[in-house]
Amino acid sequence: MSYLGYRDGDENTPFGEFFDPQMAPLPAHVVEALEHGPQAEPVLPGFDDVAALMDSTVQQTENGYGRLAGGAFQVSVRTDMPGVTPPMWDWWFGWHGSDSRRYKLWHPRAHVCAQWRDGGADVRYVGRTSLVREYLGSADTRAAIQFVEPSLLGLVVPETDVAICARLGSADLPVDVGWLIHHVRPTADGAQMRSRFWMGGRFVAVRRGFGITDRAVAPIAARQLPDPRDLLVHCAQEMNHLAAFLPQLYARMTQTDPPLSV
Repeated sequence: MSYLGYRDGDENTPFGEFFDPQMAPLPAHVVEALEHGPQAEPVLPGFDDVAALMDSTVQQTENGYGRLAGGAFQVSVRTDMPGVTPPMWDWWFGWHGSDSRRYKLWHPRAHVCAQWRDGGADVRYVGRTSLVREYLGSADTRAAIQFVEPSLLGLVVPETDVAICARLGSADLPVDVGWLIHHVRPTADGAQMRSRFWMGGRFVAVRRGFGITDRAVAPIAARQLPDPRDLLVHCAQEMNHLAAFLPQLYARMTQTDPPLSV
């Protein structure tokens, strides 16, 4: 299924009706961040202070991107999701990875295919690697998303919340290039997701077991990095698109009633 969109017959699944290539405009707060352009490093969330994500206090940069010392960059996106609950996202990250038709629901204009490296079909995702192909802007990207326990990054996640954490790397080369965190917390009318990415620079490393130095692989890793602006747009598009129908999809596939909006 290495092609964009659905073709004849792809919709013949219990979830096929949720595939919709028409995507809503970007939220106003994301458009404003894009208009501001790159931000100064001191106002961007620091990887060494990721625990601040668990605080409900508004951070200085909830939406934006910018370059960091040493060649790295950081991207932040907020997604407001009425009617959604944190457990729905926990379910989604395990459920979508075993079928490219599910993965395409998330971003119908950019997601090509997905599969678990171990070939399994269960809904566990922590400790597994998702191999995906997607477009970030116009760049055809093949990534390995290695999901880890939040505690590995020093996060203590409240029982009401969900934190999806992963090491980001290449699907074709033994090199990792960054980290992501999606923190989902409940709000009065649903949930809010804070997405944070740190990539490039000091976040690049060769995977264990390969006799290559980090310095030698740095030029190769640089070619694996997306444009930070494209990453911000992509994240905002996919999270807002899926959030619009995630309660109904979750209800359909788990046979539970969707939550009521306040």
